[in-house]
Amino acid sequence: MKGRPTRELPPKDLPALPVELIQEVKDFLRLDHGEDDAAIARFASSAAHLCENFTGQMLIVRSLCDRIPARADWQKLKRRPVQAITSVEAIAPDGNARALPANDYAIDIDGDGVGWVKLRAASNFQRIAVTYNAGLAVDWMTVPTTLRQGVVRLAGYLYSHRDGLDAAPPPSAVTALWRPHRRMRLA
Repeated sequence: MKGRPTRELPPKDLPALPVELIQEVKDFLRLDHGEDDAAIARFASSAAHLCENFTGQMLIVRSLCDRIPARADWQKLKRRPVQAITSVEAIAPDGNARALPANDYAIDIDGDGVGWVKLRAASNFQRIAVTYNAGLAVDWMTVPTTLRQGVVRLAGYLYSHRDGLDAAPPPSAVTALWRPHRRMRLA
């Protein structure tokens, strides 16, 4: 039985920004028109991606797939916080994947939201594909307040300095708001 082709998926883009978040940025900027809503949405999306990179955590839960070596020792998944590990597949040399029986591997999610996977025995394939869900909140409105406020402030800064004429550094309040959520990654 032939499996399906698989590939490593990059993190999916953030879900569309809700009108309420765009309105928060407009309120922060004291804007009362809708002419720049599309630009504000792009700046807010950029600010959210910067927040994810700074904190080392995904803001909104979304599905991911990591391709990792097929080994019998514990391996860490790339993104966090992991909410659920949904499947583990063996990847054949031709790129086709087949689901592994649950007794062929072990999975764990530790207290810091790091996902782990290992094979229970040696295998005859080189790589596995692990599909999982990772993120802090189910939607924008449930993202922790300090992270959202940092996104709003940074989006406001990006909007205000979009021409680059008076480019001052981003406000330090942004990192102050995000720092308590930062998870460092050691190589």
